[in-house]
Amino acid sequence: MNLEPGLESQLPADKPYSVSFVMEAARDWINKLRPVWVEGEVSDLTRARSGHWYFTLKDRRSCMQCVLWSEDVKKLRLELEPGLKVYASGRLTVYPAQGRLQFTVKQLLPTSSEGFHAARLEAARQALARDGLLDPDRKRPLPAFPSVVGVLTSPDGAAWHDVVAVVSRRWPCCQLVLIGARVQGDEAPRDIQRALALAARYPSLDVLIVGRGGGSKDDLGAFNDEAVARAVAASPVPTISAVGHEVDITLTDLVADVRAATPSAAAEKAVPDRREIEGRIASLGARIAQGAGRRVAYASDLVATAGHRMGQACERRLERVRAGADRLGASLDALSPLKVLGRGYSVARDGRGRVLKRVADFSPGEPFRLRVSDGEVDAAAR
Repeated sequence: MNLEPGLESQLPADKPYSVSFVMEAARDWINKLRPVWVEGEVSDLTRARSGHWYFTLKDRRSCMQCVLWSEDVKKLRLELEPGLKVYASGRLTVYPAQGRLQFTVKQLLPTSSEGFHAARLEAARQALARDGLLDPDRKRPLPAFPSVVGVLTSPDGAAWHDVVAVVSRRWPCCQLVLIGARVQGDEAPRDIQRALALAARYPSLDVLIVGRGGGSKDDLGAFNDEAVARAVAASPVPTISAVGHEVDITLTDLVADVRAATPSAAAEKAVPDRREIEGRIASLGARIAQGAGRRVAYASDLVATAGHRMGQACERRLERVRAGADRLGASLDALSPLKVLGRGYSVARDGRGRVLKRVADFSPGEPFRLRVSDGEVDAAAR
């Protein structure tokens, strides 16, 4: 190949890369990037028949091609129009075949003050999710019968008094520990973190309620602080988040083991109801008594049945013994010498009581006694 003079020095020393290799390498590298939030103005919006939206995000110096897939369009709460300034959350993607860089959008928020805070909140939520702090499997159960309940809230707020009233009524044997902290204002996040660190050092704490009384949405800022949420998640004892706001769910609600709508509801979740426990104990006692009564009655029936059967068995046994004794007595009676004598036989005995069985046993003139069936008579041999 004949090159123009001077071009030889500009050739690479190694073999040059193909366009496909460079684009695929760029795609692989960009795919490793985390989702990001981008601020820009919407232009060139196209709503495709497939339901996908294609548009451009631009600022004064640059522009970026974007796509919002149809499943994410359905979730969108924002009316997207050209000229609207938005915050867009998504990932960069590369299409090597077209040599095109595209931003795949997952969420859009307006750039108003509310939208800015929503974007920050969503970014914090995603960070907590990446670290597994929103995983339901890490939620811990509350103790059934706590002895010591901590309450992290403002000492001057209504939340503390609400918790005291509920616990005193439901479970008066429980000890309450107030861990004071500011729950509103710029210093509140740092103060709540300090109080959480203090609660972690309390040796006998069984459960911790973290929250405040009612307030506006803006008053919840401290409980949407990512550092506060991480401190709540790190609590060594089970936690109940009680921010006191029904509609909005804060980051502390998401990381706490249990969420309660109000401090009073948190207290009800933290301790059992004494009256309910007493009722369950009484019901259990009655069931035990009924069960014991049934067991005693059943055992009594078994004993009575066994006694009746034993009595019958003993009677049958005695009858067999009596019959055997009668048979034995009859046999013995049949062999009795008196019976023999009753048939006409007699027994002769000398003066010493010896039985004279042969003629040779008799001496002439010697007296002897003759035993007959009804007595004895004197006799003498001739």
